[in-house]
Amino acid sequence: MIKRDIENILIKLATQYPVVTITGPRQSGKTTLIKYVFSDKKYVNLETPDMRRFALADPRGFLNQYDNAILDEIQRAPELLSYIQPIVDENKEPGRFIITGSQQFEVLNNISQSLAGRTALLKLLPFSIAEIEGIVDISLIDELIYNGFYPRIYDMDIDAHQAIGDYIVTYVERDIRQLIAIKDLNLFEEFLKLCAGRIGQLLNLQSLANDVGISHTTARSWISILEASYIIFLLPPWFNNFSKRLVKSPKLYFYDVGLASYLLGIENEKQVFRDPLRGNLFENLIIIEVLKYRFNKGKKSNLYFYRDSKGLEIDLIYEVGKDIFPIEIKSGATVSEDYFKNIKRFLHSYKTLPIPYGSAVFYGGNEIQQRTDFKVYPASKVSELLDICF
Repeated sequence: MIKRDIENILIKLATQYPVVTITGPRQSGKTTLIKYVFSDKKYVNLETPDMRRFALADPRGFLNQYDNAILDEIQRAPELLSYIQPIVDENKEPGRFIITGSQQFEVLNNISQSLAGRTALLKLLPFSIAEIEGIVDISLIDELIYNGFYPRIYDMDIDAHQAIGDYIVTYVERDIRQLIAIKDLNLFEEFLKLCAGRIGQLLNLQSLANDVGISHTTARSWISILEASYIIFLLPPWFNNFSKRLVKSPKLYFYDVGLASYLLGIENEKQVFRDPLRGNLFENLIIIEVLKYRFNKGKKSNLYFYRDSKGLEIDLIYEVGKDIFPIEIKSGATVSEDYFKNIKRFLHSYKTLPIPYGSAVFYGGNEIQQRTDFKVYPASKVSELLDICF
């Protein structure tokens, strides 16, 4: 098994909370991880029809039999959470239940009602670059963008195009039908592809709706579903005290860049280099790598972008309390002075901002450069830079 960076915080939290809840995309490795870490616990997959029927028909009997257990895919039997609450209130033994779910909003809504203060919450995304170092050549950026990071591709050496195609079919035909009633799945798939074509752009629901031929309300609902099931990630704008001059729409990214590449019709890594959206895909790669870094330490997203009405934009604002760490993302392999232009303008405009960590540029090359005012790091060293800074 490829060691997951989240393992240490998972073990720690299981000694502090009676319930630990892990959400994340399907096939991100949740089941493999928890069965490995908690090999002494009983395991129940609530996707299995007979176990789900047992849990729903007789929740008390089910939990009596499966106490001190792993309950996988809890969104299939969310009613169990209301019965777990009095159990852990009576006996607060740490690590009593380990719960997983593939739908973040549905799971968290039920948890906020039933297990508030009783569970630790973690999010597990597919592999990070740091986790697969030594297994593949992580300096081959186009290959990483094409393959993405779903563990199954690396564990079983499966062709990425085939694996992600199967993933999408399964997701659309099973998960989407569970979440909402969609009469025309082909329309939803077209919506998904159009989202991929807008990576790194401001979310424009009306434009998406018009291009697919659906209402603005439906487009908003479908975006929420894609967020809930860990397909797309919406990066919010950073406001501080300058809200009147800043855009207020989020930017659209995918939790897995390989999934986005597939939806764009890319069929091999050579096509990545020629694709007009390569820069956007590279940006997606870096932003989600930073997000994985946060999640793997048990922390929430603290990521934003900056854009004002005059066109000044910073790709990523990493916020630490009241301090910020501006980051630019450039897909080119050769560092140029142009890479630093926006951050310099940003720092000049807001001289009073607390920026104790300096600034950084992630780029498509392979060498670390220590400039006077900037840290310049390759995509393969995202975790390394963040460890140094924070």
